[in-house]
Amino acid sequence: MIKYPYLPENKQILYVPLDNKWMQEAQKIANELSGCSWWPTGAVVVKDEKIIGRASNEGKWQPLCPRVQNNCPTGEGYHFCKEICQQNGHSELGAVNNAIANNNDPGQADLYLFGHWWCCKKCWDSIIKHGIKNVYLLENAENIFCREPRLALQKELEKKTKNNERVTPKDTIWKI
Repeated sequence: MIKYPYLPENKQILYVPLDNKWMQEAQKIANELSGCSWWPTGAVVVKDEKIIGRASNEGKWQPLCPRVQNNCPTGEGYHFCKEICQQNGHSELGAVNNAIANNNDPGQADLYLFGHWWCCKKCWDSIIKHGIKNVYLLENAENIFCREPRLALQKELEKKTKNNERVTPKDTIWKI
């Protein structure tokens, strides 16, 4: 049993393999649009076999994550994301808001999230408020999207930046 940092009562997270077409779309969004070097994520809202909303944790890309630089624990230090990286929010929340902005009702839709192993309270609140039916993560997400490999990657990026080597967003995508 996975112990999530946050999971609302009577809610569950479901899992799909990487060959799931909706998870692949969420991965593509994370890889192409995320502005986060620490934890690139992408999400799609799917209803009636159609993507009605999509988003990533976009922002002003920084090679080194200020949350990591300031030793923030999991789920904390998001003010750095807004202040330094100019991120407006998490991909789950963004995908729901994108669906609504495009005049799509997310009620009874499914949300697929790539790049994380849980959803925070703010995202869950939106998911519940807007009637999202199911939340899907990548199978084995708790082992794939964990802190240790990202800390190692941040150390590599730190070394590169100190050596004046170029670091790009492609250097920070999840290696699966």
